[in-house]
Amino acid sequence: MNPQANLIFIASLLLGTTITISSNHWIMAWTGLEINTLAILPLISKSHHPRAIEAATKYFLTQAAASALVLFSSMTNAWHTGQWDITQLTHPTSCLILTSAIAMKLGLVPFHFWFPEVLQGSPLTTGLILSTAMKLPPMTLLYMTSSSLNPTLLTTLAILSAALGGWMGLNQTQIRKILAFSSISHLGWMAIILIYNPKLTLLNFYLYAVMTTTVFLTLNTTKVLKLSTLLTAWTKAPSLNTMLLLTLLSLAGLPPLTGFLPKWLIIQELTKQDMAPAATLISLLSLLSLFFYLRLAYCTTITLPPHTTNHMKQWRTNKPTSTAIAILTTVSVMLLPASPMILTIV
Repeated sequence: MNPQANLIFIASLLLGTTITISSNHWIMAWTGLEINTLAILPLISKSHHPRAIEAATKYFLTQAAASALVLFSSMTNAWHTGQWDITQLTHPTSCLILTSAIAMKLGLVPFHFWFPEVLQGSPLTTGLILSTAMKLPPMTLLYMTSSSLNPTLLTTLAILSAALGGWMGLNQTQIRKILAFSSISHLGWMAIILIYNPKLTLLNFYLYAVMTTTVFLTLNTTKVLKLSTLLTAWTKAPSLNTMLLLTLLSLAGLPPLTGFLPKWLIIQELTKQDMAPAATLISLLSLLSLFFYLRLAYCTTITLPPHTTNHMKQWRTNKPTSTAIAILTTVSVMLLPASPMILTIV
């Protein structure tokens, strides 16, 4: 893609995100979401492969439907209350429609079907933007309206997302699809605590974004897209693969890594809110996603592929690991001891 065009699209993404997260009026928030959708479409379809075009079409249709629902819910609320302020969403029907719209924007179950397909059809760098930056504006809207939303509906969506995100990722061989289902599962953890402690939702999102960015950048460096190529990638950059193993275990939420921090705090908060059954259920469901993270981690560090004749060993690169990956990996793995400091900031 032309560098100037690329720059325009990235700048538009930043503009759309900034407009949405800094607006008080529903129309401005909707405008930011629309700018975001239109800016990411060329980045998804830039390879001109039929799968990429299909992914861009699916993304456009679902996001357009979700944006229309956001507009409809805000208009319904304005009709009944005379308020266009985002924090003044008080009408029950508007809250219900908005929850559905944001669930569609984020890819929460039962509106998750588009996300794995779109991620599979996108390049790794675009997949990274879709998994992290594109989820920030909808998360901000959820954060601002959290006091008005229906707790039962959100808890149901959260538990279903954790279940299906884990379940459907089990038999995948494409890494981008596995990361898509991992994202759906993490969104379940964010949604379940939103009503009770919205700041925990944001903390979970930030840490998830850091860990996912590390995984995507590492895969982009080693040019790995499938489990079969991941098996032989260790020859290319052994130290990078070792760090990828730790980052994947951190994404799974294993102590003493960073990913354990949000899960620990969410379970603690749910127990305080007399929601021990929900906390137990979502913890058990996270074991499903733990299985495919362990599978990925096993493939990352295995030293011999099962069928040596079918795979060519890759040459080891002398290119040094980028500073961004080094910093992100450190944060993804070693942040748990700093949790008291993080809690005082949050």
